[in-house]
Amino acid sequence: MALAGIDIDVLKTFAAIAETGSFSKAAEKVFRTPSAVSMQIKKLEEILGVSVLQRDSRSVELTQDGELLLSYARRILALSNEMMARFLMPDIEGSVVLGAPDDYGNKLLPTVLKRFAETHPNVSVDVVMDSSASLLERFDRGELDVVVYTSSDKHALEDGAHIMLEEDLVWAGLKGGCAYEKDPLPISMWESSCAWRAGAVEALDTIGRSYRVAYKSAQVVAQRAAVSADLAVAPMPSSFIEPPLIELTHKKHGLPPLKKYQIRMRLKSNSGCCSQAVAEHVIACFEEM
Repeated sequence: MALAGIDIDVLKTFAAIAETGSFSKAAEKVFRTPSAVSMQIKKLEEILGVSVLQRDSRSVELTQDGELLLSYARRILALSNEMMARFLMPDIEGSVVLGAPDDYGNKLLPTVLKRFAETHPNVSVDVVMDSSASLLERFDRGELDVVVYTSSDKHALEDGAHIMLEEDLVWAGLKGGCAYEKDPLPISMWESSCAWRAGAVEALDTIGRSYRVAYKSAQVVAQRAAVSADLAVAPMPSSFIEPPLIELTHKKHGLPPLKKYQIRMRLKSNSGCCSQAVAEHVIACFEEM
């Protein structure tokens, strides 16, 4: 039996709805009318035989099948863009300034730069690694063409921003350590503008737990070192927890649960094809991560 295919434009529309949480905003993003977007989603659900979105008068949310479809859609769209760049833009020349925080920059940049060099050998990429707050300031001053940064999931999505990743924050501690028992609680984290710190402070204030900033560094390596020495605990993404670190929980260690945070990306307005190509590679790399 032949399987019906799904047009890539439909996947673009679906991804736009997932990102904006709105049919009308998604319609603006893909340059279609809201009714046309609704028809696309209806046809998509008919082809797949499942509901991918839950809709009411106030919000649009992904179903479990929708979450699965979104992971496929993003990978397909990223590969499609990468393919087009590979064949249509190999002779483009220029330079791009890319900013990224060190926490994800160390994971992301080697792959991005390698793949981009293969598809755009005549474009140079200058990399700036700094705190998210500093990167956004530099982006606003026009010093960066593409910026990747962390944000609380509660902060409104900035104009033109893309959500690259949403992940749980957890408390990191040394396996068998006792730093979490100290009062006030010693914490290793960065300045108040850091999304990880903001969520941790809010959670501790909610339960009335006293704390002190024992180690302050913008570098995850330094924060991890303090935790590994059992000198402090630290708020970190769940994917960052590796031996000898463990996740400290509310039930076992008395620390309050933390909320999610996001990795977002922004592209300079009126950016050229080089910057857009870098952004597409960043998207593809996050999908693979």
